[in-house]
Amino acid sequence: MEIKGKDVEKNVSTSRRRMAGFGQLAGMVCSLVLALSSGTALAQRTGFGDPIALSNLPREAQQTEQLILAGGPFPHSKDGAVFVNREGRLERHPRGFYHEYTVPTPGAKDRGARRIVCGGWRPREPEACFYTEDHYNSFHRILK
Repeated sequence: MEIKGKDVEKNVSTSRRRMAGFGQLAGMVCSLVLALSSGTALAQRTGFGDPIALSNLPREAQQTEQLILAGGPFPHSKDGAVFVNREGRLERHPRGFYHEYTVPTPGAKDRGARRIVCGGWRPREPEACFYTEDHYNSFHRILK
């Protein structure tokens, strides 16, 4: 049986299309696996705890939340400062979206580790606020 040049070209072309299809499928499968494993890693890395009701937060956090909604006055000069989310534990947004506020810690000689970080373009009307008691290592979304 003789194989002609056009038959070889046709078979090679068909094989390439099939391989491209397999390559695309393999690429999609790899992307899905990577996305799922990254999502798991992100969830583990972000340190998000369960959402928490405002009423279940310490009294000092509840008072800080009231000050945020009232626009102050705040007891610390750094309250209301832009929180840049260096650790990437909160959802990514442009700089200036998040602001941080001190939650007083009884007995602490400095600002302590407790904060509320709120996101949104109107500080008195935040889209979401998060509580951290360990200086940004973990966050709990505050439920109103």
